[in-house]
Amino acid sequence: MAFLFEYGLFLAKAVTIVIAVGAIIILVVGASQKPKSKAGEIEVKDLSSQLAEAKEEFLHQTLDKKALKAHLKESKKKSDEKPQKKAFVIDFSGSIDANEVTSLREEITAILTIADKEKDQVLVNVESGGGVVHGYGLAASQLIRLKQAGLPLTISVDKVAASGGYMMACVADKIVAAPFAIVGSIGVLAQIPNFNKILKKNDVEFEQITAGEYKRTLTMFGENTEQGRDKFKSEVEHTHTLFKQFVAEHRPQMDIDKVATGEHWFATHAKEFDLVDEIKTSDDLLLDLNESHQLYKVKYKTKKALAERFGLGLSVVAEKLGVKLLSRIQSNKL
Repeated sequence: MAFLFEYGLFLAKAVTIVIAVGAIIILVVGASQKPKSKAGEIEVKDLSSQLAEAKEEFLHQTLDKKALKAHLKESKKKSDEKPQKKAFVIDFSGSIDANEVTSLREEITAILTIADKEKDQVLVNVESGGGVVHGYGLAASQLIRLKQAGLPLTISVDKVAASGGYMMACVADKIVAAPFAIVGSIGVLAQIPNFNKILKKNDVEFEQITAGEYKRTLTMFGENTEQGRDKFKSEVEHTHTLFKQFVAEHRPQMDIDKVATGEHWFATHAKEFDLVDEIKTSDDLLLDLNESHQLYKVKYKTKKALAERFGLGLSVVAEKLGVKLLSRIQSNKL
């Protein structure tokens, strides 16, 4: 038992030393590097090749020798044949603050530099329950750039495109959604807690100085007025009006007053209101496109600094050593 205890103590010391040395190296590297904005790069994946490889692997495991030989012979004739048309695929999974728009704008700019509006098209897989108005407004504006360039744009929704997510989706030439995808929620929500009563109860005074009658309408700590509430409500209603106008402009076939109630629907029901055009998953959509287009997934990846990469690697090493130490101790108890 004494040996096992000493062994465990040795491992604990080793982990401590590794972490300490790593922290020192990170500090030295970080200090030597000049602060600079993070750069990124566009990564392009050939989805058509991936689909073809998956198909070949499946056929190799299912066809008999004679059928496989015939298939390989036929495939060899078509090996150099590639569709002249291209379809560029983008994934957008949006958070509340829509910070993903930073990558989206880079991806769209990259596509616009090489796409042929006479032959190519773009598919964007959107997944978002919405968020800040200015963030999703910019995201929708980025998608409009594709249409202004003359590129056909399809939006695919597998799970959810609601509120700001639908603001993005509505600009497309075609919206395709999985049967139980959630779409709609054409409305605006604003809420703010107020702690004024708690502050008063504890004899805490709150002071706020503004210049301009409506510089601050509602506040978290001050006592809100009816005038402030009315102004805040009018701002929310104005935003809703702009949202409705934006959707109506891009989906004129819809009865906007009927759907702009803040409600959301499953896609099969939403199709009845012209919120979506076709019921289909993104997987089937890609398979269909692959028949006539060469598919490319476009993704903007941010480069990590050396200190960040080293720190991540160090944390993984420390975690593994810690798990080993814990397992040793637990096994000794058993």
